[in-house]
Amino acid sequence: MGLSLWFTDANGEPCTGHVPDGLPEPVATAVSGRSLRRTITVAGPGPTRRDVSSLTLGPAASCDLLRSVNDDPAVGGELRYYRFLLESTERFVSAGAVAPAVNRVAGEWAVRWAPLTTAGWRAWLSTAIASAPPVILENGDSTAIMDFCGEMTDHLCRIRCSDIAPTSVRSSLVRGLLPDTDSPEMSAERAASAAAAWANWADGLRQGESALVLRLCEPEEDDNDDSDLVTRWRLQVCRRTMDRPDQPVELRRLDPHQIDEITTEVAGAVRAFPDLKAAHHDHHSLDFLLSTDTVLALLDTGVAALADAGFEVLLPRSIAHVRPTLTLRGKPEGGPRSRAVMVGLGEIRDFQWQLALGDHILDASELEALARQKGDLVRIRGKWVRADNAALSRSAAFIQTQRALAESGQPADMGELFNLVTDGDDRLPLPVGRVEGLSWLDDIKRGGQLAPPPLEAPASLRAELRPYQHRGMEWLRHLSSLGIGAVLADDMGLGKTIQVLALICGESAPDGAGSRTTLLVCPMSVVGNWEREITKFAPHLTVLVHHGPGRLAHGHFEPAAAKVNVVITTFAIASRDRALLSAVKWDRLVVDEAQHIKNVNTAQSKAVRAMSARHRVALTGTPVENRLEDLRSVIDLVNPGLLGTASVFKNRYAEPIERERDRDAVRRLSAVTSPFILRRVKSDPSVISDLPEKTELTVRANLTVEQAGLYRAVIDDLMDALGKGESRQPGSERRRTVFAALTRLKQICNHPAHYLGDGSPILRRNEHRSGKVELLVDMLENIVADGERALVFTQFTAFGTMLEPWLSDRLGHPLSFLHGGLSRPARDKLVAEFGEADGPPVMIASLKAGGTGLNLTAANHVVHFDRWWNPAVENQATDRVYRIGQERRVEVRKFVCVGTLEERIDQLISDKRELSEMTVATGENWLADTGDDDLYELMRLHDEAVSE
Repeated sequence: MGLSLWFTDANGEPCTGHVPDGLPEPVATAVSGRSLRRTITVAGPGPTRRDVSSLTLGPAASCDLLRSVNDDPAVGGELRYYRFLLESTERFVSAGAVAPAVNRVAGEWAVRWAPLTTAGWRAWLSTAIASAPPVILENGDSTAIMDFCGEMTDHLCRIRCSDIAPTSVRSSLVRGLLPDTDSPEMSAERAASAAAAWANWADGLRQGESALVLRLCEPEEDDNDDSDLVTRWRLQVCRRTMDRPDQPVELRRLDPHQIDEITTEVAGAVRAFPDLKAAHHDHHSLDFLLSTDTVLALLDTGVAALADAGFEVLLPRSIAHVRPTLTLRGKPEGGPRSRAVMVGLGEIRDFQWQLALGDHILDASELEALARQKGDLVRIRGKWVRADNAALSRSAAFIQTQRALAESGQPADMGELFNLVTDGDDRLPLPVGRVEGLSWLDDIKRGGQLAPPPLEAPASLRAELRPYQHRGMEWLRHLSSLGIGAVLADDMGLGKTIQVLALICGESAPDGAGSRTTLLVCPMSVVGNWEREITKFAPHLTVLVHHGPGRLAHGHFEPAAAKVNVVITTFAIASRDRALLSAVKWDRLVVDEAQHIKNVNTAQSKAVRAMSARHRVALTGTPVENRLEDLRSVIDLVNPGLLGTASVFKNRYAEPIERERDRDAVRRLSAVTSPFILRRVKSDPSVISDLPEKTELTVRANLTVEQAGLYRAVIDDLMDALGKGESRQPGSERRRTVFAALTRLKQICNHPAHYLGDGSPILRRNEHRSGKVELLVDMLENIVADGERALVFTQFTAFGTMLEPWLSDRLGHPLSFLHGGLSRPARDKLVAEFGEADGPPVMIASLKAGGTGLNLTAANHVVHFDRWWNPAVENQATDRVYRIGQERRVEVRKFVCVGTLEERIDQLISDKRELSEMTVATGENWLADTGDDDLYELMRLHDEAVSE
């Protein structure tokens, strides 16, 4: 069991098949591409119910999603509410407020972890239920909330038990509480016995708790006098029950003994919340009658104070702290569900600002009523809700001002509305929670980007677009259809030219006829390249180059330009012929190398910006060369006025980012610029391939004299042990002997102290005893100096243990050592620390512990210090770094010792595919079956092995 998610389209209709595009983050990342496989019944509009296709996330996936949910108004309030439930449940679990229980699940008895229903937990649950969004209560009332908390409690507790080995637990019932274990089969009698025993134990933990419950009730609905708020709220005195903690019992249903008990506890509640002393009492009960001011004090501090004293307070469902937001709504003709058709960033008249409290849009009369109500507890449509009254008042005044401007006939422009929607926090009284009926602005608010629809590459383009180029073509055409300028800022060499040609071809007839003309302005040095590319990839397009002394003049240029698809000119000519070129109504203006006209005060920049075009595209590989003003300049070229004047931009973004490294300013700038900029870089794995480039190198080290002597001794002992003729060892014993010698030789190639196991130092008299270690430390010093990270694999835990402290001291940084002896939490902690920005620069990992199941993309260097001789195993280890998420070029180095077994097997694997395929399946087993003479040739030490 987990979260069930369903989705609706722009018309409010349930989606089917797959999760829709354009969802806000982090939901988009968590569910993108998933299928809606399960049908559930949910509350529909009004009293009806309907079947919808849904996506069900298990407990682990639900936790991952909810932990990443942010406070962006585009993320539904329901998800933020479930995040609150999860965070609260995690706090109760961390505090140990849990107990085992036996439940009936899918017709079977199951042992589960459950919340310990203390007074504190019950008080929290009551508040949580009261503040639940209506849609959650409509689809399962409080039971859905309690079920979710129970499921998350069980999941979180099992994770915390992951260090406990099931074999160490005698009781099958207790084993059923561990992760990845099944509940034992139980008869009804055994389940009842276990449930009773655990329930009695849990009751013992609750001994001494108060039975008093205070339940706040809303004023009577027929009391509509907003001025008399003295005794309108009833705080009922009730007694809790164990079986239904959310349904306390009123005093009139209790016996005298229970009433006496509760009466005594009421005095304690008054001491905990002294405001109750001055409250009126109902003469027929112990209930308190509160003013609205007292209720606000109760909500602000009283509930917490009473909970700390052990008293439970239940609040009405409607009294939740509702987040007020502004809604920007278009008023298109053609019905309430149609969207305004808007092109570009021009003027718009048919829109209105509205104030929303939760899901309720307030009308003019309700806004006026709000202004008359005092305090932060207000009555809306017959319900009481808690909201910031000062913010509501400012919003009401803002909306009235906007309505007055609209009634006067003064239009707004989409550029200004866009800025307010994406970055208007300090200019609006409240954040914008929703945009409806305003075309592409809806998409921006929902997902932060202008998501293009899928399109086929134009058949007239004689080129096969790479996937990222195809996406670029779709993006350009989408912005073109909206009349919004685009900045294509791909790295040099990624094909900006071909993407622009795909755009032009896609909007013109196959023969090039009938389309309006694109004006292309570029440096003189690339005019010829544009001509050649058009001839090569789009020969049906007609081209006029407007350059040189023989270029067409006024009277001849205009008709000639109207007959071609593309006019190419230079920045210099655009300046000289400004009057001629600006008189033409171009379909599109394309500016290549747009950074050349970043200075808006030059004649060339003014000339290009003066051109009249339906659509504008800027091409640049360096949108920001020196200052953020460069970015404003290029965006202003394609979408004039979008980022305001240079001085406004400087004060709002440039100075806070460049001088103060203001992260919030970076976020805001990204929000207002990212929809109009598409930038891909060569290091991005999704550009040229799914992964960055990977280089594999074999690094050869010489043995020291000490290593060589030990190596020869092991070979001699092996040959003697294998024997000759009748003294030959039997097969199984021979294999053991060969494997033992192979291990010793690998240890010697690593370091003499590794083989000897005598605890001797890495260095002797400051001289290296191992050629491999000397190469390794030199290489790691360079990697660390360059600010990069490395993952060093060894198949020997003992060697990693001796290497890690010495390397840490030598490199001047603490290193990580991941090996099979670590507990799961310790391993997870080590991996998480390595992934942090300030994590260790080097991780040593035993091949078995670190070779699979980990994501270690913080490193981009991999070292196989000693060899497994199984390419599949080594490749799996390398894939800890070379995997999705790796953004840098990966370098893999495989260490071998020259003139030894290591070098010759490495050569055999590289040269002989048959042997390579064999080793994938059998690893080192084939060595044990090799004849004595061949084995000696493989293992013997060659003269070049030792460095002089």
